[in-house]
Amino acid sequence: MRFLTGKAMSRRNLLRGLGAAVGLPFLDAMIPISVKGQDPIKRPNRFQAIYVPNGMAMQYWTPSGQAGNFHTDKSFEEPLKLMPILEPLEPFRDRVTQFSGVHASWVDVHAGASGSWLNGTDRGGETEVDIFADVSMDQLLARELGKETQLASLQMAMDAPALAGSCSIGQSCVYTHTISWLSPTQALPMDYNPRTVFERLFGDAGSTERAAREARLHQQKSILDSVMDDLAAVNKAVGPEDNIRVEQFATSIRDVERRIQLAEEQIDVELPVMDQPQGAPVDYEEHVKLMMDLQLLALQTDLTRVITFMLGKELSGRQYPQAGVTQAHHPLSHHNQTPELVATMSKINLYHMGLFAWYLAKLDETPDVDGSLLDNMTILYGGGLSNSSGHAGDNLPLVVVGGGAGTLQGGRHLTYHDTPLMPNLLVALMDKFNMPVPRIGASTGKLPMEALGGV
Repeated sequence: MRFLTGKAMSRRNLLRGLGAAVGLPFLDAMIPISVKGQDPIKRPNRFQAIYVPNGMAMQYWTPSGQAGNFHTDKSFEEPLKLMPILEPLEPFRDRVTQFSGVHASWVDVHAGASGSWLNGTDRGGETEVDIFADVSMDQLLARELGKETQLASLQMAMDAPALAGSCSIGQSCVYTHTISWLSPTQALPMDYNPRTVFERLFGDAGSTERAAREARLHQQKSILDSVMDDLAAVNKAVGPEDNIRVEQFATSIRDVERRIQLAEEQIDVELPVMDQPQGAPVDYEEHVKLMMDLQLLALQTDLTRVITFMLGKELSGRQYPQAGVTQAHHPLSHHNQTPELVATMSKINLYHMGLFAWYLAKLDETPDVDGSLLDNMTILYGGGLSNSSGHAGDNLPLVVVGGGAGTLQGGRHLTYHDTPLMPNLLVALMDKFNMPVPRIGASTGKLPMEALGGV
């Protein structure tokens, strides 16, 4: 029975009282009834972007007969038909929207493909010296959603930082090694080591057990107390201009303090026990699933609501023997439309999609407000190249998956005749978070909101 006070029972208090763990379904008692016109608890909409490199075997991605339809004189919508690469998404069909006819905004092939994917710049990847892009969508969201979480965002990848010679010729490696940009000139590094990701989420405490997390919080508070005492002493000894600088520094310290307070509020939530990873596994699939498990933990504990993840970097020469492919990925992607090579390329694409579906199943099994985590997520999956054999930037392989906290309608394939730019889609997605922006990168408008469905 729901209490008729209009005030929701605290989820943390409820968990503490029952001695329960994360995984307990959201109960009716946690949702307040409307009182004098007040709305019930708002469903959180979380954002995740997952990038796949080196293009797609488009014949195995785009429904038969649709590959060229975006060149016709009208856009149209059809029920979703899952081609071979997309077949792993069948269990989530009602929360999948496929896009055809969306065009890239980049100016240089591989460097621009990933370097502009989330920020929509038409200048990224031009030179090795002058690094330039734009603020990426994930970081626009992190500015606001991060006010409610301990971490504004997470950036994760499957590749270590570049070695010499492993990037586009004449371009900085930064363009192929991240999709997240804090500013037009500041790219955010992607973390490939699950150990350091774990430390960001839970501290260098050894495990997710409560005692370890409490010890870490106590240590952090002791350090902050010492820092604030020192700042107070400094403030008394400096002039007015330095006082301003000290206050600016103190503001950043108080933000850390706020995040520690959020962590303390969450300390009663018992996490699935997970020991601190020792490093990046050698096996690719084991590594991917470990990184996805960390992402799931971060989302279900509300440590962050914004995640970017690169399943591979552009120009990656990784081999996928577990998918039956011994050729290096990037050379294989230049298949010159040879049917046998395109079919082999599709095996890599299908393998990535299978790992994505494995992650979606975990999200769908995790309870959240009015449904599951997947119901309250907006996940953009795809890449910045289509037919990589010709370095094509038209008809990008893109799907949006999740319920978007009630804002997205799936089960559809949307085809566009006027080849709107990728950043037009990003602008439209921002509206789904009630954070409208006039532009992202080189956007020329936004995809019509009705194209994304929902409310």
